[in-house]
Amino acid sequence: MKQETIDRIRKFTEDRDWDQFHSPANLAKSISIEANELLECFQWNDNDYDVEHVKEELADVIVYCQDMLDKLGLDADEIVNAKMTKNEAKYPVEKAKGRSNKYSEL
Repeated sequence: MKQETIDRIRKFTEDRDWDQFHSPANLAKSISIEANELLECFQWNDNDYDVEHVKEELADVIVYCQDMLDKLGLDADEIVNAKMTKNEAKYPVEKAKGRSNKYSEL
């Protein structure tokens, strides 16, 4: 995400004095709630959905994730790359390509 966007999220929270409500537990709950609202976009049909509604719900998830990163003093690139390294080891291309099996079933 661009620094300008991250700064805008931070300013939004700061201007409203909402950091006081942003405990890690509250943010985790909010991420889950928004992710479920995103899932609701596909509740009855996997192919016929309102892309604008999807974008709004996805944005809510991303904003709360940035708030969580800030609260915990984490860097998105660092934690994503660490997880990708683990995923690459668990799902080697030669075993996982074209398959949806869990790593323990490859």
